[in-house]
Amino acid sequence: MGPGTERRIVLDSGALIAWAAGSPNVRSRLAVAARRSIPVVVPAVVVAEVTRGGPRDATVNRVLKLVGSVTAVTESTARMAGRLLAAAEMEATVDALVVAEAARGDRTAVLTGDPGDLSRLAANLPGVRIRAI
Repeated sequence: MGPGTERRIVLDSGALIAWAAGSPNVRSRLAVAARRSIPVVVPAVVVAEVTRGGPRDATVNRVLKLVGSVTAVTESTARMAGRLLAAAEMEATVDALVVAEAARGDRTAVLTGDPGDLSRLAANLPGVRIRAI
């Protein structure tokens, strides 16, 4: 899967925070996605990781309103995340849930500030591409 061939983009916590902070790199990538009608998704577990229910959430809340969807963790996604953790011999549950969400679709890119761990989790998922921000 080469650059620009994604059918869906999943944001991890680092990408969501970077977008909320106005990162030109993330904004540019998401502008291209919008022009190409590529859906952008944020797993609900990412929302839990980056928000605390106070005024500091305002910038994140603004960008979440622009996202195509916030996806819930289903049992099948959770079980896949567990298998990914076992295969990678890791304990990064949130990262595994982000990668498992990406694996639910074909040709999905994950935008992340942590490409090393996510790449380990996605190592055997040919339809998932990890893209560093």
